[in-house]
Amino acid sequence: MADSPNCDLKSLSPLQLFERVTEQGEKVRALKAGKAPKDEIDAAVRMLLSLKLSYKSTTGQDYQAGLPPRDLELINNGTTKEEDEDFVDPWTVQTSNAKGVDYDKLIVRFGSSKIDTNLINRIERAIGQKPHRFLRRGIFFSHRDMDQILDAYENKKSFYLYTGRGPSSQAMHVGHLIPFIFTKWLQEVFDVPLVIQLTDDEKYLWKDLTTEKAYEYARENAKDIIACGFDINKTFIFSDLDYLGTSTGFYKNIVKVQKHVTFNQVKGIFGFTDSDCIGKISFPAIQAAPSFSSSFPQIFNGKENIQCLIPCAIDQDPYFRMTRDVAPRIGQPKPALLHSVFFPALQGAQTKMSASDPNSSIFLTDTPKQIKTKINKHAFSGGRDTIEEHRKYGGNCDVDVSFMYLTFFLEDDDRLEQLKQAYTSGELLTGELKKVLIETLQPLIAAHQERRKQVTDEMVKQFMTPRKLAFEF
Repeated sequence: MADSPNCDLKSLSPLQLFERVTEQGEKVRALKAGKAPKDEIDAAVRMLLSLKLSYKSTTGQDYQAGLPPRDLELINNGTTKEEDEDFVDPWTVQTSNAKGVDYDKLIVRFGSSKIDTNLINRIERAIGQKPHRFLRRGIFFSHRDMDQILDAYENKKSFYLYTGRGPSSQAMHVGHLIPFIFTKWLQEVFDVPLVIQLTDDEKYLWKDLTTEKAYEYARENAKDIIACGFDINKTFIFSDLDYLGTSTGFYKNIVKVQKHVTFNQVKGIFGFTDSDCIGKISFPAIQAAPSFSSSFPQIFNGKENIQCLIPCAIDQDPYFRMTRDVAPRIGQPKPALLHSVFFPALQGAQTKMSASDPNSSIFLTDTPKQIKTKINKHAFSGGRDTIEEHRKYGGNCDVDVSFMYLTFFLEDDDRLEQLKQAYTSGELLTGELKKVLIETLQPLIAAHQERRKQVTDEMVKQFMTPRKLAFEF
C-alpha cells in the first residue's frame, strides 16, 4: 500500500488500519537499520504517527503491536486533531508543536503524577535546602511514588538511586548531562548509594556496532559520567556486557521479570514486531533488573526490600511501567521515578537532541568556537523577521531554543527572568540572547573537559568494580 498521506484512511476498516500501522512500523525500522537519510526516516516516522492517530480515532484504542483491535463500538467524534498529538517512545520523540511535547497530556497518557508545588515544598523541607533548578523550573515535571520515597526518608529508611546511559557514541552531548547533573544532586542531598547502568548490550542489539565497540563506548561514556563529580565511595557504574555474567542476583531478577511478562505484552508496550531479534524482545527485563536491590548483593548485603528511585527522561517510562507491574509478582518493591522533559535539538523542540546528528547537538568534546558556530548557525529562534518587528512585537521564549537551553543551564533565577522579560518585550535581540547562551555553555563545557582529563583508566576500573559501597543497610 502506498505511503501517500492523501490516502483515504477513513475508508479502511479497523483491521486494515491495524495492518497498515504494522507495515509502516516495519518500514521505519528497516530505514533506521539501513541507515537511510534522516529526512527519509523522519518522513516515515511522521507517516507512522499519522496512521497511529487515525487508528486511535477510528477504534478508540491505542495501537499495540501484535494485538489487533478489540471488537468495541467505533468512535470518530472529530475532537482529536492529528497535528496536536505527540509521538513518544524509548527511541523516537516527535511533535508538530514548535513549543515541544505537551507534557501535561503525556502525564495523562502515561498515568504518572505531576510534580506540583506541594511536592517541591516537601522535598525542600526534607533536605533542608533550596530544590534544584530542574525542579524549580519544571524540567523534572512528573513522578511515580516520590511521596513514598519521602515517607521512607523522613522515617530514617534508606533508598538508592538508579539511572543509566545507552552508549551509542564515543562523545556525549549536553542533553545527556541532564539526568546525571540531577542524580548527582539527589545523591548529595539524600546521601544515598547510586547504581548507573551502561546498556552497551542494548546498543549492540539496536545499532550497527560490534560488542567490542559498544563496550568501548561504555567505558568512554563512563569517563564523562565520572567527570560529573559522583562520589566514588557511593557509586557503582556497570556495563551490562561485563556485569551480567558476574552477578547471580542480577541474572536471577532478569529471569524472574522475563517469566512474568508475555511476548504479547512486551510487543504491546514497546512496539516490537515478529521480525525483531529475540535480543530486543528480552532486553526490557535487563533494564528492569537494576530496580531491585537484590541485583547488587555486594552493595545491599543481600537485602531485597530497599526501594529504588529512578531519575530519567519520560521516554524511558515504558520500561519502568512494565517493571512496576511485575515487581509485586516477584516479591519486590516498585521503583519510584522522577521524569524529565526532553532536551531539544538545536533546530527546535519538535524532537530531542540526538548524538547521530552533529548539527542538532552540542557535544561535550566541542571547542568554544564550535559551540559558538553551532548556536549562531543552527539554534532555532523565537525572534521576528526584522529588527524593527522584533523591537515592536518582541520574541517568543516558548519556541526559542537558546532560551530553552538557558532554562537548563543558567543557575540564576532572577537573571533568567530578566532575559525572558527583555526578549519578550523586544529589548533583547536574538543575537544577544544567543551570546548569553554561548557565554554560559562555553565555560560549563570547558570545565567538564578539564574534569574529564583527570579521569584515569584506573578510576574507571574502580567505579566499575563490584564492591561494597560506603553505606550501611
